[in-house]
Order: sequence, then structure tokens, then C-alpha cells
Amino acid sequence: METLDFGHLAQLATTWALPVLIAITLHEASHAYVAWRLGDDTAYLQGRVTFNPLKHVDPFGTVILPALLLMTGSGFLFGYAKPVPVNFRRLKHFRRDSALVAIAGPGSNMILAVVSALLLHVAVLAPSWFAEWSVQTLINSMRLNIMLALFNMLPLLPLDGGRVLAGILPPSLARPFFRTERYGMFVLLALIFLLPLIGGQLGMNLNILGWILGPASDYLLHLVVTLTGLTG
Repeated sequence: METLDFGHLAQLATTWALPVLIAITLHEASHAYVAWRLGDDTAYLQGRVTFNPLKHVDPFGTVILPALLLMTGSGFLFGYAKPVPVNFRRLKHFRRDSALVAIAGPGSNMILAVVSALLLHVAVLAPSWFAEWSVQTLINSMRLNIMLALFNMLPLLPLDGGRVLAGILPPSLARPFFRTERYGMFVLLALIFLLPLIGGQLGMNLNILGWILGPASDYLLHLVVTLTGLTG
């Protein structure tokens, strides 16, 4: 594997750190805010309805893990924040509101991707010494937020997509689906790390998440670019 020089690493760090921090903070704060508005103040009382990143950052999941993936040239950027505590039994309408709380996080990431695209119209007008950095940072923000939204909407528990699916399934199917949550993190780790590693040893492409998220991410990126007038 090619070793990245210090200058390249510094560029990666400075143009990715801010998008990662903002994306994860907004994602978790959105979960907390919607849960609070729909009847559960658990996260609110713990100070999680805030844009203060220190309230949401997990030292390993938010900082160390993404940095390691960037430095090793991984084709997949993955990270996480401290989970927002939600007492779903306190929501006014359990099934509907559970889905709304879950979708708030990915929804905020898609909004942030659109905002980043719109800001590119301004960034290109900045002085050259700042424009290059800001343009790359905003492009990274677009890509990161789209990927976070798509990844979190995978229909697996404990991801947001799994909670949305549980909220719309009939109770007879939702109950057994909820029981899969205990295995969900192992499935995700296998999809993210184990299968690609095995595939690399066998000379096969077993990056299943790449098959799914890659084309979907490219499509959404093209859609955001088109809708915000960055083409033509």
C-alpha cells in the first residue's frame, strides 16, 4: 500500500475534519431535537439538543477511527458519535414518531449536503489562497453527508433505516425484526471490514456496501449538483 506523505495527510485532515464534525453533530442533534418535540425529553435533559460538538463526539468513533481510515487509504470512511438516548415509550405515537426520530438524522445530512453545494457558489469567489481549501472542504462535505445519509438508512438495526423500517412494518413483523438488533453491529462490522478483507485475500470484490452505496451516492451527488445549479 502506498504511503501518504505528511503534506497529503495534513490536507486530508484539514479538509475532512470540519465536515465530519459538523455532519455528525447535526445528525445527533437532529435526533435529539425531534425526540424532544415529539414527547421524549431524555436527550434534552442530557444536553444533547445542541450544536456543541463536545456533547456528541465519541473520541474513538468520531476522531480516531475516521483518521485511521483516511491515513490507510481506505475506500470507505466510517465513523460514529455518542448515541442519542431515546425512550421510545415516551413518544406520543410510538410507531410513527420512532420513524420520525430515526429519519431526522439522515434528513439533516441531506440538508447539509445541499447547503454545502449552495455555498460552493460563494467559495469559488474567495481569494485563491482560501478558495482552494474551502472548495475542497465543501465538496468533501457534500460527499460525506450523502454517504452518511445513505449508510444510516440501510434497513438494519441499530441504524436509522432499521428503526424507520420497524416503524412501518406491521407489529407481527416488527417484533421479530427488533430482536435482530443484538446482532446488528456484528453484521455491520462484517460488511465494513471483514468481507472486504476476505475478498482481498481471495482476489474477489466482496465490498457489498460499496456495491450498494457507491452507485446510490453518485446518483444523489449528481442530483444535488444539478438542483443547486453547479452544472452548466
